[in-house]
Amino acid sequence: MDARLRAGLEVSEYLEQVLTVGARLGVLYDHPLTFVEVIEVSEVTSVRIPSGRLIVDSPWTDEEPRELTQRIPPGVHRVDAAWVAAPHEFMGEYVSGRECAAIRLSVSNDPVADWEMGLAVAEDVERLQKGQEVGFETDTAMGCFSDAVAWPTLTAPFRSFREECET
Repeated sequence: MDARLRAGLEVSEYLEQVLTVGARLGVLYDHPLTFVEVIEVSEVTSVRIPSGRLIVDSPWTDEEPRELTQRIPPGVHRVDAAWVAAPHEFMGEYVSGRECAAIRLSVSNDPVADWEMGLAVAEDVERLQKGQEVGFETDTAMGCFSDAVAWPTLTAPFRSFREECET
């Protein structure tokens, strides 16, 4: 593993916590006495990656999709969701504050040894500056992963919708 891609201690601890039921991740910015707590981590689906080539990107992108350099074992992989809650009052009404905080694609049953950024084929670790992170644009607040071979088919509805809106 290249040290420039390895998550620091603070990030590693956060990634472990966000996937641990009962962990407190901090407080709401406008309710400093309300903790954001992980209330559930559950399997939500599975994803078939027959080629072992994984794309992690936004389905809305016009760019070449971010295919990761690291290959994964071909097969069906579990997808877990971590749910948090931060119940509070907003404009006189109770709000549960329940949200999905993280999604994890499990490619092994072994415990996580290290966390690292997923470098894409088109990205160069030599150009990575200290403190810089690699990733995809999240202007749409949406990211997904899929087998590289299936990406064009799976994202076609997003591209069609965007094209219709632009005309």
